Parts: sequence; structure tokens; C-alpha cells
Amino acid sequence: MTRHIPLQGVENFRDFGDYAAGAGRLKKGVLFRAAHQAEATDADLAVMAALGIVALVDLRRPNERERSPSRRWTGFAARVIDNDLGMTGEDPWHTFLKSSDLSVGSVHDYMDAYYRRAPFKERHLDLFGRYFQAVAEGRGAVLIHCAAGKDRTGLLAALTHHIAGVADDDIVDDYLLTNDPGRFERRGATFMTHIEELTGRRPTEAAMRAAMGVEARYLAAAFDEIKGQYGSLDGYLENAVGLDADTRERVRAHILL
Repeated sequence: MTRHIPLQGVENFRDFGDYAAGAGRLKKGVLFRAAHQAEATDADLAVMAALGIVALVDLRRPNERERSPSRRWTGFAARVIDNDLGMTGEDPWHTFLKSSDLSVGSVHDYMDAYYRRAPFKERHLDLFGRYFQAVAEGRGAVLIHCAAGKDRTGLLAALTHHIAGVADDDIVDDYLLTNDPGRFERRGATFMTHIEELTGRRPTEAAMRAAMGVEARYLAAAFDEIKGQYGSLDGYLENAVGLDADTRERVRAHILL
């Protein structure tokens, strides 16, 4: 199965359904994930419009949304789930880049630390909870996205897979699909130029791939931290995200065959 949906101006767009899930299977065409849509072409918007998306979860910070405002298709009527919670000052990624030596190791260290913090941020807990409520309503397809569609989006997709009963290996494999060689080819040089403009230094290709990609250990770090604080992913989903048993079953009913 080709999970990536090739678009001209939207990266990392893919269906994260259609996995075995316990005794059942995730539906195809209900769960979508992507990077931002600020550079979507009219043709991209037409493709997205045909997917029947009824809720769109924008996991970006307010300054990211202002810097790269989303394009919408004609007749757009999906519910947009975003928030302005807890964000002041410079983008922490930009702060890191300016002070970093731009080595592969420094990128990995930053991402390890980020994943240990991300599940507990107030803004993420609010967005995750509202996303699951939207899925539980069972009205149609849902799209989740952040800036690159890899970290915040990857964490939320993995939690969705966990609820559905997707095997751990498949959760990780789906997460790692972000490391698409074609994406590095298409966007790598532009990404390196962006960092050079921001910092005055051009990263190596290896550092670019580290920054644009994901590692299985990042997701493991997030899950380990969750289990350390809440005992289990289920404990986190119930007590931090607010996903009660009824909502959880309605989520499963909508996304499983």
C-alpha cells in the first residue's frame, strides 16, 4: 500500500489508517496526517476537498500559523481545532538553531528532550483531547498536521494507533514513514538555505536529514516519560488528555472496521 498522498505543495501527506488493529483493522480514508498547507496548490486543495475531511487539527503554535497561514479549498466547512495556549516569545526551534553547533548530535539531543516534554504541554493536551472528541463524533475523516507533520503529528498519530490496538512495530513503522527519501530530495536544499538565513551557517546534509527526519527513539522517549508519570499510555490518555471510556469506545467505533 502507498500511504503517501503525493501533493505539489503539501509535504508528508498520508493516510495513517488501514493497519491491523487487534482482531480488527483500521479503516482507510478516515485518518490523515500532513505538514502545513500554506503552500498548497489549487490542485492540492482539490485533492484534499475530495477526502471528506470534517475536522482539521492544526497543532502549530500561533506564530507558526501566522507565518504560514493555511490555504483552504473552495467550500471549506471542516471544523478547525487549534489554540493559542502557552506560547510567548521566539519559536524554541529557532532559539535552538541559533545557539546550536548544527551537528547531528545536537539535533538528536534537542529532539530527545523535546519528546520528553511534548506530551505534557498544556496546549497539546487541549488539542489532543479535542481531536479525540471530534473523532468520537464519527462524522467523517480527520486531518492532523503541524509544521512538518512529523513530531507533534507523529505523537498524536501514534496515540491514535495505540487506542485502536495497532501493534507496536506497526506504530513505529508508520511513524518512520516521515523519513521519505523523496522528501529529503525535494525539500532538503530549501531547508538548509532557511537555516543558513536564520543562523548565518549552513548545516551539513547529515544535519539536515537529522532535523527533517525522525528516529524511533524519539517516540520511545515520549512513551517512556508518559509511562513514568502516568503508569501507562492508557492512564495518560484518561487522566491527562481526558479520554474517558465512553469517548474511547466511540473513537474506536469510528476508526475501526
